[in-house]
Amino acid sequence: MADVVLNAVFVVLIVGSIGSFVYWIAVAVLVQLTSKTIPTARAGIALAERKTPTQSVCVLVPCHNEAGNIGTLIESLKEQDYDRLRVVLMLDRCTDDTLGVAKAAIGTDARFEIIEITECPDDWAGKVHAAYSGYTRSAHANRSDVLLFTDADTWLDPACVRGCVALLDDRGLDFLSLFSTLNVGAWYEKLVQPITAFELARQFPLLRVNRDDRKRRAFANGQFMMFSRKAYDEIGGHERVKEAVLEDIRFAQVILHMELSGGLLLADNMLKCRMYDSWGEYVRGWKRIYTESANREVRRLKRYAMRTTLMCSVLPMGALGLVVLGLVMGRDSERWFEIGVGALGFGGWFVGMFAVYRVSKVPIWMIPGALIGGVLTSRIFRIAAKELVAGTPTQWGGKSYVRKAEDVK
Repeated sequence: MADVVLNAVFVVLIVGSIGSFVYWIAVAVLVQLTSKTIPTARAGIALAERKTPTQSVCVLVPCHNEAGNIGTLIESLKEQDYDRLRVVLMLDRCTDDTLGVAKAAIGTDARFEIIEITECPDDWAGKVHAAYSGYTRSAHANRSDVLLFTDADTWLDPACVRGCVALLDDRGLDFLSLFSTLNVGAWYEKLVQPITAFELARQFPLLRVNRDDRKRRAFANGQFMMFSRKAYDEIGGHERVKEAVLEDIRFAQVILHMELSGGLLLADNMLKCRMYDSWGEYVRGWKRIYTESANREVRRLKRYAMRTTLMCSVLPMGALGLVVLGLVMGRDSERWFEIGVGALGFGGWFVGMFAVYRVSKVPIWMIPGALIGGVLTSRIFRIAAKELVAGTPTQWGGKSYVRKAEDVK
């Protein structure tokens, strides 16, 4: 009986190891293909050197209680090497010292404008209303050729605006968004964030998002949304997406529906972001992102949770277990086969993770943490599904939102 059980364990581990190898090698190949096919934001620097952009640009930044972040962003905007640049900061119902910090950081720089917002209509999402207010109340925004909406917790490379305007021109885009390079400092940013971000990118592969036909996958990142003003006005601006909790995805859907051209590129350190200051904020923020990216479908969230645990944690650990089991309990005639298959399964996972971490600018030595990151990311999916069924309100940007599951009656 013991031999039967042991043989069954070996069979399960062998099949799982083969699955791990195939899946993660496919991920590595896809990442490599994407890297060769889709440029990063850094490619815009060379384009701008060959042909200097001439469009006027207005950067609009919605801010809700961003005293701890706004100074860093302002300093990076002051250092932009693009001379046709204006900045509008929309301070949305702030109860901290965002205004004081912003004024101190701006100093005498006349390119900056501050708009204070004291209320938000019930039928608007907070951040969306702030962005709308900035555009409608700022003369600079209304006169600019290009509009860039970014978040207060970001940092832009000095060449970011110039390079991205050049990319907008070179690729013939109406809209350009960037996947930011995320900071890695706190424990959850080291262990969980690479897998959390990978799972979002897996749902919206860059090769699909950057297609120029109706098979394009609609996705954008609200941390960096650059529009030609003509396209922004044509789609109806932020008023078109006023109720959206994730206005970036809604914008991408509208742009696709109206057959305008959009693109999403990796920032490649041209745009950096520190998204959350605590584990609680991290879970709350990614629940919101995952819920909307899954179109509020509970079954999809549960499916993603299962897959993330299986592919990122269970199968690679099973492959490693097969190596150990083969060494300790393997039969002489099959021992090296079992060890070899286990090594392939774990090695395939490592190769896939290496590709993901390298393109994400995450230190390679952090890869072992992905085994824990898979479990914790899966938990975020499960919590999102549970709260969606329960109708738990989402607190974000100074407002509360109740979202209904689309596939549960």
